Amino acid sequence: MEANAGVGQPRFRTIRSIMALMLREMSSTYGRSPGGYLWALLEPVGAIAILSFVFSFAFRSPSLGANFPLFYATAFLPFMMFNDVSTRIAQAILFSRQFLNYPAVTFIDAILARFFLNTITHIMVFYIVMTGIHVLFDLNSIIDYQLMIIALITTALFGLAVGTLNCYLFTKFTVWRSIWSILMRPMFIISGVFFLYEDVPSELRDYLWYNPVIHLTGMMRSAFYATYDANYVSTVYLYLLIGSLSTLGLLLLGRSYRDLIER
Repeated sequence: MEANAGVGQPRFRTIRSIMALMLREMSSTYGRSPGGYLWALLEPVGAIAILSFVFSFAFRSPSLGANFPLFYATAFLPFMMFNDVSTRIAQAILFSRQFLNYPAVTFIDAILARFFLNTITHIMVFYIVMTGIHVLFDLNSIIDYQLMIIALITTALFGLAVGTLNCYLFTKFTVWRSIWSILMRPMFIISGVFFLYEDVPSELRDYLWYNPVIHLTGMMRSAFYATYDANYVSTVYLYLLIGSLSTLGLLLLGRSYRDLIER
């Protein structure tokens, strides 16, 4: 009985720490601004509306189907999920530094708190936006729900992996935050939000394939367009990256996070 209690107590302490950090971030991130969680929904809705409005003047129809909002939403929402989850996790130690001085709270608690909160938020936004598009435009998409769920999980895990490594790099090297911000600016353009991978000239596809985010957007589009087969998507490549980046990030943080929180 005592042995079981000893095993359960640290586990309960970890859950309690994660929940406390999640509640803190909810209040600090969404509780202080007018509208709160409403802004998490308005941002993608506004971006998709603008993209649809602008490109509808240039093209009669998108590269897939006939609905511009659905075409852009299937790529923009996964991109935004990856970008937001990875960025939030990258700032986990900086955001929770004062709490990490307590022995009961670890850097893993801080990372998981941000991962769970932001993943749940983006899944909620994804559901509302996609449901809204289908209801508003009376769409009858043949959705592969299993593939859609896999795409969401893989996107969240890739955001976790990149964010974990950047959590070390952001805290250790201040200049890396500026470098990463510069690197991410063209990512929106080359991640398949505006176009399909197959539309790119063949000489550029070989380079574009190494962008993991275009695999995520292609996977999501395959889930919503029954006639689209994104055969370039490689889950093996994605999960190799997820495993490698997250392992490296955890090793670096495990060795030096106590020094990082005192910087």
